[in-house]
Amino acid sequence: LGTTQSHHSLWFAQPKKYSEGLQEDKKIRDCIKNYVQQNMRLSSGVEGIVQLNCMNWKLNIAITRIGNPYGHPNILTEFIARQLKNRVSFRKEMKKAIELTEQVDSKGIQIQIVGRIDGKEIARVEWIREGKVALQTIGAKIEYCSYRVRTIYGVLGIKIWIFIDEE
Repeated sequence: LGTTQSHHSLWFAQPKKYSEGLQEDKKIRDCIKNYVQQNMRLSSGVEGIVQLNCMNWKLNIAITRIGNPYGHPNILTEFIARQLKNRVSFRKEMKKAIELTEQVDSKGIQIQIVGRIDGKEIARVEWIREGKVALQTIGAKIEYCSYRVRTIYGVLGIKIWIFIDEE
């Protein structure tokens, strides 16, 4: 199999130190995400990290507006999670997320919500798909995000797949 997508970070380590480097990379990502969430001013648009420079362990973070924010599954999952915390109907929010994604040039989207939906006693899986989502094709470019949200009823899992195009 060949490489179809590049990774978000690039670093090298000795085989014995690889797990430490991987954990450090995760800690840095979490630290940056928390810093951005705490220090971001509220605005009408969605902002994201565009450039991150690390020199001598000093971080320079440039936050700018994203051109098509609803083409990113991370932003969509946080949007749905915020609405589910406010007890909005999950079907309504899934349809709204699909409508927002239709503005972006994507071939298809699939949204899945798992857990005690609407406070029901038995946990279940609800999903909706619009367009084509080629999960079995290795060469397909698919953006994916899974997100866990705590509601008053329990923990819900949200997964979103956005199918961009085939290579």
